[in-house]
Amino acid sequence: MNSVVRRYAGRNVPRYTSYPTAADYSAGVTAREHASWLGRIDAREDVSLYLHVPYCREICLYCGCNTKMAARDDVIDAYRRALETEIDMVAGLIAEPPAVARLHWGGGTPSILGTEGLRSVITVLRRAFPFRPGFEHAIEIDPRHVTAGLADGLAELGITRASLGVQDVNPLVQAAIGRLQPLAMIETAVARVRGAGIRNLNFDLIYGLPLQTTESIRKTCAHVVAMAPDRIACFGYAHLPRMKANQRRIDESKLPSQDQRIEQAEAMADSLVSAGYRQIGIDHFARPDDALACAAASGRLHRNFQGYTDDGSRVLLGLGASSISTFADGFVQNISDVPRYVGAISSGSLASARGCRIDDDDRKRGRVIERLMCDFAVDLAAIAPAADFSEELAMLAPMQRDGLVAIDGTTLTVTDDGRSVVRVVAAVFDTYRAAQPAQFSKAV
Repeated sequence: MNSVVRRYAGRNVPRYTSYPTAADYSAGVTAREHASWLGRIDAREDVSLYLHVPYCREICLYCGCNTKMAARDDVIDAYRRALETEIDMVAGLIAEPPAVARLHWGGGTPSILGTEGLRSVITVLRRAFPFRPGFEHAIEIDPRHVTAGLADGLAELGITRASLGVQDVNPLVQAAIGRLQPLAMIETAVARVRGAGIRNLNFDLIYGLPLQTTESIRKTCAHVVAMAPDRIACFGYAHLPRMKANQRRIDESKLPSQDQRIEQAEAMADSLVSAGYRQIGIDHFARPDDALACAAASGRLHRNFQGYTDDGSRVLLGLGASSISTFADGFVQNISDVPRYVGAISSGSLASARGCRIDDDDRKRGRVIERLMCDFAVDLAAIAPAADFSEELAMLAPMQRDGLVAIDGTTLTVTDDGRSVVRVVAAVFDTYRAAQPAQFSKAV
């Protein structure tokens, strides 16, 4: 990465998994509006479902997700019952439930519900919604807790894709982030999942962790490539101890510098591309025959709260604490605090906590940002023929002089040099960025 790009790489900007971003939501969007948006869902269009299970057996030091340590099984059971009640409540507010094309379990560690707990929730889902034949059914799992019985149970429940949090295989790095999972343990988990018949595997990797080096990153990538996952998501660690108490236990003196983060990101990308993976957007990699790579090649790539996806559904129903729903008219996020979420659902109310209404300008800007994030290019006139983006193009002039973007009339293209900082380019079209930048991760 050249010195010009490095000037932009340290800027704090959103990941743009939505526009407006979750940082721009407010309590002005209430349960009443949530219910109204549910009532206007078009049954003729497929939807996607996301179920959030916020519990883990232990909390990793690096984690920035909405998670809690599960000390008692009865608390997990109470959460499952609330989740099932919410499913019925949400479905009851939809005039005619649409078909589900995607179902994704996130967390936390969703498999903490156990096979029977997952089965119970799926039974309620199938009672509430019709499902498309062959729908994608994905779950995030912790390699440290994948028994042969769990793998078989997930396959029996119809799971078609599993995502494993690998992060790094170096024992020193694992100790520094509070996530000890020897390489042999990860390999066993992979073998068990594949042995159960779940063939589609995703891995998550992280750079910018304490004690990581460029060399250790390359070694991790070599081990990952040997396990041959279909997709790999590579994220830069966002150290935000002001917002995440668990991160305060990380020794900041062991964190890599900004220049070292950049080198690690480049080493990760180089290693995976050299092994035959296609780079998808800024932080995903996929085998050439994978659906994600095919979507990227044909202009059908999208970006949502799960990252890059080939999911074209315009409505995403988020269920569970902290989950976010996407509607034609805006976004709604559930209460993040688990006891308050359970309490709201138990009282017969939607758990809506905050959200954001979107207007035509938001929609246009959202499409511009998504195409930049997915395709590294956008024809502004094609997306918004009547819109005036002259101010934004003027703001991009320094990046154009620096060789990071090219502007030809109304067509904006991010150059090869600028791709790693495309989030900075996208932020130019974001009218909400009066928020404090410290709450966002660095561009690289």
